[in-house]
Amino acid sequence: LLKLFIKQLNSMIKKIVFVIMILSFFSNSSANYHKLAYDFNFKGLDGNQIYLKNYNNKVIVVVNVASRCGYTPQYNDLQKLWTEYKKKDVVVLGIPTNNFKQEPGSNSEIKEFCETNFGINFPMSEKTNVIGGQAHPFYKWAKKDYGIGAIPKWNFHKIIVGKNGKIVDTFASFTKPNSKKFLSAIENEIKN
Repeated sequence: LLKLFIKQLNSMIKKIVFVIMILSFFSNSSANYHKLAYDFNFKGLDGNQIYLKNYNNKVIVVVNVASRCGYTPQYNDLQKLWTEYKKKDVVVLGIPTNNFKQEPGSNSEIKEFCETNFGINFPMSEKTNVIGGQAHPFYKWAKKDYGIGAIPKWNFHKIIVGKNGKIVDTFASFTKPNSKKFLSAIENEIKN
C-alpha cells in the first residue's frame, strides 16, 4: 500500500512539474507595453528607495528570494553574477518574499542573513509580495505585459529586463544563475 502511494505521489509530482514547465513557455515577449520596468521602484532593505529608472539602459535581473528555500544556495551565484557583470551594466535585484512560506524573517534579519552567509551586496528590496492580488506593481505589470511566464511559481524565479525596459526572458527557480542558458540570455542582452 505504501509503495502504491509513493508511486502515485511521484506520478503526481511529475505531472505538476510538467505543467509548470509547459506554462512557463507561454509568455508574451512581443506585448505592447504601456509601462516599462523603469516606471517602478521598490523600498530597499535599509528603507531607501530603489528606482529602476536609475538602471536605464542596463540589463536588470529581478529574482524573488528567500532564506529557507532549497534554492537559497543560489545566492552565491547571484552575488558572483553581480560581481562579474556589474561592469557590463548588469544589475541584480533581490526581492525577498514570504509568499511561499520560506522567508519568515524581518527586513533586518534578511539583510543580516544575506550579508553574513553569502556576502550579498547587490540591491535588495524589503520583504515584498510577488504573487496574487497584493503583489508589488512590478510583478503585476510583468504578468500583464509579459504573460504567465513572469509569475514566480517558487522562490528564485528570475526575470531578465532588457536595456529597453521590457522583459526579455524568465527562468524557473531550478535554473541556476551560473547555467549556460541563463548566462547566454544575459550576454545577448548586453550586446543589444
